[in-house]
Amino acid sequence: QVQLAESGGGLVQAGESLRLACAASGDIFNLNVLGWYRQTPGTERDMVAQITTGGTTNYADFVKGRFTISRDNAKNMVYLQMNNLKPEDTAVYYCTAGPLGAFYFGQGTQVTVSS
Repeated sequence: QVQLAESGGGLVQAGESLRLACAASGDIFNLNVLGWYRQTPGTERDMVAQITTGGTTNYADFVKGRFTISRDNAKNMVYLQMNNLKPEDTAVYYCTAGPLGAFYFGQGTQVTVSS
């Protein structure tokens, strides 16, 4: 079993920044891909960003140039730096992990961006 615990969500104004963090614990030896998804009510979860153990990153087009994903393999942490936030970024953000993609999900953290 893998446990993922997110932190760092909150309420900000448009143009401001937030940094999300996620701690992975449990059976983490095969977690090559860490990442973030997000979801708004009535919609499916969308991939936001992913990063491999080696540092290869992948971003959704709607966050490119504004969000940066990083990881600390020694601490089993993954981060999402979100800059220039927009009201449409309002969502529950989920930390994800898996050998090839998003297999495990955390409980989520709410990010709300006011205009």
